[in-house]
Formats: sequence, structure tokens, C-alpha cells
Amino acid sequence: MAHDLLNRLRERLEDLNRSERKVANVILEDPAAATSLSIASLAQAASVSEPTVNRFCRNFGAKGYPDFKIKLAQSLAGGTPYVTRAVEPGDTAAQYTHKIFGATIAALDEAQRDIDISAVERMVDYLTQAKQIHFFGLGASGAVAQDAQHKFFRFNLPVMAYVDVLMQRMVAAACHTGDVVVIISYTGRTRELVDIARVAREAGAVVLGITAPDSPLSAECSATLDVATPEDTDHYMPMTSRVIQLTLIDALATGVTLRRGEDFLPHLKKIKDSLRDTRFPLDSSSQ
Repeated sequence: MAHDLLNRLRERLEDLNRSERKVANVILEDPAAATSLSIASLAQAASVSEPTVNRFCRNFGAKGYPDFKIKLAQSLAGGTPYVTRAVEPGDTAAQYTHKIFGATIAALDEAQRDIDISAVERMVDYLTQAKQIHFFGLGASGAVAQDAQHKFFRFNLPVMAYVDVLMQRMVAAACHTGDVVVIISYTGRTRELVDIARVAREAGAVVLGITAPDSPLSAECSATLDVATPEDTDHYMPMTSRVIQLTLIDALATGVTLRRGEDFLPHLKKIKDSLRDTRFPLDSSSQ
């Protein structure tokens, strides 16, 4: 399919010969700009001959360069593909900044297209009915758990975030029916969190997960929001996964707010207004 063209370019990059890899690198650096290049311009940018460009295009199922550009444009129209390559030691500030923004935008777009809306509704149901909510996370996901506490404390029910394994285990053991535990884990393979999920569920709590699909953690949850991003957390600091987790927390908090109805809005406004006197007015610089 045309939508898969950019992904195929990335996957086959190392299998191409030296000249064709140069062409692929120019395209992957800025796919949108590549759609407007003539064959001569692309060949010049890649420091190869025009016949090399044509050979490259046929290698990816196109009849020639014009046909390849059409397929490339169709691939871009189908969504933001994950084509941003890993940060490399020699990257300039412009290069690594562009790559990080590109990877994040692409991952959010892919997550939005893959999200199970029925799972969002199911988790909002559980959170709306909760007597108290506990958010658990470790490492980068711990910061997301703390952000969730910041969002959910506004709902007039006890909400806490825990980023320490021992505290999480004790809180899980002390849970009761009506409690909701939300465990945030990109990999879903952290042994302690899987054990804690089991402890909380056996204590009577509903256990929700924001985690990888078909992971050991997801098997212990009553409902999950799946987060699958092309990110190697065994070697690199998780970046895109954290942004997706934060976005899903915002979606869940918004869902709970809407379930509470318009009568709940004055309460939220009261909390917002409480911060007014802690800030300088916007026009203070002109005074």
C-alpha cells in the first residue's frame, strides 16, 4: 500500500546499495519537500545520477520517478509516518531537535489512529465510579502518574500518585472494593508492577493499565489503554511514550469531567480562580 512506502524505505535502508541509500536518506530527511523535487534536483541533492534515482524508484514498486512521487504523496496523506531516524552522535542541534519533534508528532498521530475508543469509555466509567484512585508509575512513567494526580484531585475524591515500589505494594494490599488503581508502564514487563497489579486486584480494586498491548501487566488489568510506539526503552530514554501517556491522561480526565456534567463546572472554576492572586497580571510589564 502507498501508505506503507515511507515505512518500507526506513526498514530497507540498510539493504540498499550505497547510491540508493543516499537517495533514501534525502527523502527520509524531509519527505514532504521530496515530493516537490524534480528528478534532477533529487539526484543532485543525493550526489547520484538520474538513472540511479529511477532504479531506486523501481526498486520500490514504482514505474518511474513521477509514479514514485505520487506514491510518496499518498503515503504522507495517509497520516504522519514514523520515519524519523534515531539521534546520532554527530547530529547538530537543528538535526536532533527536528528528529525529536518529528518522532513525537508521528508517534502521537499513530497512537491517535490506533486508540480503542471503547477502552477509553470503559476506563472513564471505572474512574467516574471510583471511591478513591491510586496512580502508580516508575521512572518516566512515575512523572506521568504525578501529572495524573494533579489532574484528578479536582474531582472531589481521594487521589494519590506513588512512584516508590514499596509504597505501591502496601497501598495495593490495603485496597478495597470501589478503589481504582491505574498503573502506567510503557513496557508492561516490569516484574514489580505486574505483582502489584495482582495484589491490588486480589484486594478488590479495579486495576487499569496504560501499557503495552499483550504485555504481562495488561493480563492483570480489568481494562487497558494500549500504548505501542516504535521506541527502544532497553537502550534509549523513553520520550515519545511519555508524551502519549500524558495525552491519554488528559483524555481520561476530560472524560470524567464531562461525565460529571455542567453542575460540576463551578467547582473546577473555583479551583482555577484560587490561583489568580498568585500570578502577576498579564500587563504588569507595561506598568
